Amino acid sequence: MTIEIKVPTLGESVTEATVGQWFKKPGDAVEADEPLVELETDKVTVEVPAPAAGVLGNIKVEQGMTVSIGAVLGSIREGGAAAAPAPARPAATPSATKAPAASAMPPAPAARKVLVEAGIAASEVAGSGRRGQVLKEDAVAAAAAARTPAQPAAKAPAAYVASPLAPVPVQQMRAPSIANDAMREERVKMTRLRQTIARRLKDAQNSAAMLTTFNDVDMSAVMALRNQYKDLFEKRHGVKLGFMGFFVKACLQALKEIPAVNAEIDGQDIIYKNYYHVGVAVGTDKGLVVPVVREADRLGLAEIEQTIAAFGRRAREGRLGIEDMQGGTFTISNGGVYGSMLSTPILNAPQSGILGMHRIEERAVVRAGQIVARPMMYLALSYDHRIVDGREAVTFLVRVKECLEDPQRFVLEL
Repeated sequence: MTIEIKVPTLGESVTEATVGQWFKKPGDAVEADEPLVELETDKVTVEVPAPAAGVLGNIKVEQGMTVSIGAVLGSIREGGAAAAPAPARPAATPSATKAPAASAMPPAPAARKVLVEAGIAASEVAGSGRRGQVLKEDAVAAAAAARTPAQPAAKAPAAYVASPLAPVPVQQMRAPSIANDAMREERVKMTRLRQTIARRLKDAQNSAAMLTTFNDVDMSAVMALRNQYKDLFEKRHGVKLGFMGFFVKACLQALKEIPAVNAEIDGQDIIYKNYYHVGVAVGTDKGLVVPVVREADRLGLAEIEQTIAAFGRRAREGRLGIEDMQGGTFTISNGGVYGSMLSTPILNAPQSGILGMHRIEERAVVRAGQIVARPMMYLALSYDHRIVDGREAVTFLVRVKECLEDPQRFVLEL
């Protein structure tokens, strides 16, 4: 019995996807629910599982092609036998090394081109990429090894020794050729997710009157509170006590006081949102994604930390769904985890505000007339000046600063 592999429903407003990597080849045995192929949409990358156990038949849509929802990607022969193994290769010479085990992942496009030109099968090359995928550098190394014949080393020519006053030979002054530069370049098509990120960020710059205002915050109180209770917090709630939960709580207090930062413009109307869905920007190897902590104002600090931790795991595993990233009203981006000192984040349209966090470092500040070292962080609020005035933006950042420097405000909701 033959079962078709179809493009599943990928979420609201998503009508097409680009076929990524196939994890199996025709004739390979597959288990039910085993990932077969990646699909890249303009929001997420999803893996299509096998609808049943059997043998992968024909592949109708190759990597890089665009498909619509419900399109047939290939087929599975249910209960079929795996393809017969390839004939045994001739015995290798004593100097030959044992061929590496073939990977289920197809080689990268740039690597495939190098292997085809060198006449080398991908199964003969050990891949260093994810799931054993052959990357370009693996293919280049294999091609170089194939071109180098096994022969005794020739006697090296005498080295040129220049005297302090001797002119440098013209050969050593010659600049590398442009052709060599072109050979070292790699052209890779942008994924649909990366194309969408680029388009949305540029649209935000073109449509919004974007402005950024800055402030700094003394993190001493939050860090002391965290150090005092982090072990008990993790034991009680099963999640580490990070900084993001404090920032979400502080932003919620400020959003309630300055509702324009939680609003959006629709034509000639302003939509004030009486709910708080806070997006948390997460960097992945596929690009930037922003899962949303829904109804954040109704969650406790532990629930916020648990939600963010779960989003982080799913983002790294590529398991975020479309519904996880829809409906945000405000966004927080933490560039500090990468060492950023200061930046101006771009709005996540159609939202009117985004808060940028940065690294914590000890700086000299004045407290009670004394110069002391304090763990300081710069905060940046980018906002749409069409709806948020400068006074409101500054007030928003001041409220966030006040909450973080005096965490008791969370309990008293001040």
